[in-house]
Amino acid sequence: MSTVAEYYKKLADEMQSLRDAGTYKELRYLQTPMDAYTEMEGYGRTMIMSSNNYLGLSNLPEVKEAGKAGIDKYGAGTASVRFICGTFDIHRELEQEIASFLKTEACLTYVSCWSANESAIPVACGAEGVVISDELNHASIIDGCRLIAKGVQKARYKHSDMADLEAQLKQFPNAPVRLIVTDGVFSMEGDVAKLPEIVALAKKYEALVMVDESHATGVIGKTGRGTAEYYGLEGQIDIISGTLGKALGGAAGGFVAGRKCFVEALIQKSRPQLFSNALPPTVACSALAALRVLEREPERAQRLRDKASYLRNKLKEAGFKPLDGDGAIVPIIVGDDAFAISISNKLLKKGLFVTGFGFPVVPRGTARIRCQVSDALELKDLDWAVEQFKEVGKEVGLI
Repeated sequence: MSTVAEYYKKLADEMQSLRDAGTYKELRYLQTPMDAYTEMEGYGRTMIMSSNNYLGLSNLPEVKEAGKAGIDKYGAGTASVRFICGTFDIHRELEQEIASFLKTEACLTYVSCWSANESAIPVACGAEGVVISDELNHASIIDGCRLIAKGVQKARYKHSDMADLEAQLKQFPNAPVRLIVTDGVFSMEGDVAKLPEIVALAKKYEALVMVDESHATGVIGKTGRGTAEYYGLEGQIDIISGTLGKALGGAAGGFVAGRKCFVEALIQKSRPQLFSNALPPTVACSALAALRVLEREPERAQRLRDKASYLRNKLKEAGFKPLDGDGAIVPIIVGDDAFAISISNKLLKKGLFVTGFGFPVVPRGTARIRCQVSDALELKDLDWAVEQFKEVGKEVGLI
């Protein structure tokens, strides 16, 4: 039997090995609000190109004032679970607004999209269903699949491979429920799910479709309503999950939207709903304000996409090979984990904050620099960022 001291020694050694390998993830501390630029401890004024603040709303005065008004009206929170001690009317107002925005019957909010996915997948599958997930889905979907009942079967299909998805569907002809789960916009690749083909297969095999819209809401679709709008499939997706912590205010929170009876089932059955507090009212208020900004100014989504396309083209002109996509994520594959992190560190020293990702966030050998465009950035900011990329790229032999 090992001792407690041995346990902590092993853990400390493991952390040191990450540092030695150049793959240790450092936390960077911000001293001013998230925006196009922020003051970063130890680095000064820094341009941000690694945030999910896609629409630039996290520091918008209208959004901040709504949050302040929320805490004044409702306090910090209910200090308990919604069904035990009551829920605020602002939660209902936000949920109704999200449902209307996504053209679904109902919606339920959670403290994060992670909780939302861990709620929706087990409830949808029930006791004896099947969940079939894209192999590059977000970690929250993967963990949601791990939390299903013992009688539920799990399968994965190759990334956006519709022949493999159909092969997986054929394996479970007698399952009472078949649930296909996919990201709308894949967080590390930046590509959009093949939703028309997925919906067609779902209809053929009587399956449900669930789409996580965390990186799609406020980004793709003519008015920023996400993947369903992007393909003209609004109203045809069974379950939509998403976040309030990215384009819609940047604070926290998640949601599940769909049929009224399914949302009712979440209220009755989902463990994160039954055993954890509601979304803080100040966040509900700021998220609602952010959503209304997008509804009032849908041109923000198109402007964002134009900026992302501009950055992608400028990087290509500079000699880089960013992955193609229609969203705001522009990844550059560099291969080695430590190499990606070292490039990120070099860029940060020049005043540009963009994150390098390696295993286990992405598969081994596919480490990348992931640029994320925000509408808070101007074209001149993107031009400056490309110049920093060019200098570092030449220094490390990437271009």
